[in-house]
Amino acid sequence: MNTTPLTVAVLGPGGVGGLIGALLARDGHRVICLAGEATAAALSQGGLRVESAQYGDFTAAVEADTRLREAVDAVFVTVKQTSLDEALDRVPAPALGNAVVIPLLNGLDHLGLLRDRYPSAEVAAGTIRVEATRTAPGRINHTSPFANLELAASLDEFAEQLRHAGLDVTLRSDETAMLWDKLAFLAPLALLTTRHRADVGTIRSDRRPELLTVLDEITAVAQAAGAPVTTETVLSFFDRVPDTMKSSMQRDAEAGRPLEVDAIGGAILRAGAAHHVETPVTARLVAEVARLTTPEA
Repeated sequence: MNTTPLTVAVLGPGGVGGLIGALLARDGHRVICLAGEATAAALSQGGLRVESAQYGDFTAAVEADTRLREAVDAVFVTVKQTSLDEALDRVPAPALGNAVVIPLLNGLDHLGLLRDRYPSAEVAAGTIRVEATRTAPGRINHTSPFANLELAASLDEFAEQLRHAGLDVTLRSDETAMLWDKLAFLAPLALLTTRHRADVGTIRSDRRPELLTVLDEITAVAQAAGAPVTTETVLSFFDRVPDTMKSSMQRDAEAGRPLEVDAIGGAILRAGAAHHVETPVTARLVAEVARLTTPEA
């Protein structure tokens, strides 16, 4: 394995980005966090502080700036889709060069956007399964007993360095299948829990017919897009998660934050239209969740 320390930028050092940045910094890599002035100042002074049953409680020193000003080996893009356009202004294409860019965003559409914006970079599709929350600038609470990263790229040495830092990394050859594996679970979870203001246990018991219909629609779109996803597989995973689980979109709705309804639900509808697959129940849920963004709702 190549043991040369990496220089890695983290665009959006929130729960996910902050955890990744802290693990890499603790393992000896140079980490540059890109954020607004107040957050950058807090990180420069106090570093990233992690509370985690899996990794322990620790503080990692990092650099921080409001803009990328030099070449790096890799950039993790860990902002929400709703703030992606504004955040990318912090990463000028000339400064980025041919770095590896790993977006850990929900949905499908961001890959094309990033590849157009950074033609010299290697944009590698990625997904992550983890529960990590930013409780204050530079403070990360990691609550899941896992941090599972999937990358659809031939990045063997890079993956080994991420594993050495503590991340569970899987390399996959099929980008489409990887993205739809996540979206086929995330979309019904996000739309149904947010629309009905209910946890997973309530959805799978009280709203099961609606859940099954949505799963059938979404997996039909996934299959038309070339991903081998089935209703049975997604439902099996849905039935195994804790009853009290909420989606991040649901938590955003409760807190009055912008919702990623277009990135998650809209991506399903656009893919369905492109492949001539009808998704009427999913479309209704997307419209109803979109209306929840108003305070009166």
